[in-house]
Amino acid sequence: MTRYENFKKEMLSDPEVRKEYEALAPEYDIIQAMIDARKEKHMTQKDLSEKTGITQADISRIENGTRNPSLEMLKRLAKGMGMQLKLEFIPEGQGK
Repeated sequence: MTRYENFKKEMLSDPEVRKEYEALAPEYDIIQAMIDARKEKHMTQKDLSEKTGITQADISRIENGTRNPSLEMLKRLAKGMGMQLKLEFIPEGQGK
């Protein structure tokens, strides 16, 4: 295990830290899915910006977690990558 994995395991053993970590999971899942999709399409942030009309700075802010995109913006980003946006509601405890 890496030092980070050990640190994460140790931190998540605290119930309060785990609760907050799990509360943020959906946001980080969306961010990671967007980054993965963009890279899968071999697109830079600049490429995606040109396809969507969303500034590269805003795309960067979304990807680093400092900007919360609207549902409409997520749909534009998906379309710019030639994809559709799909959201799901799943029973608690059945996530990753």
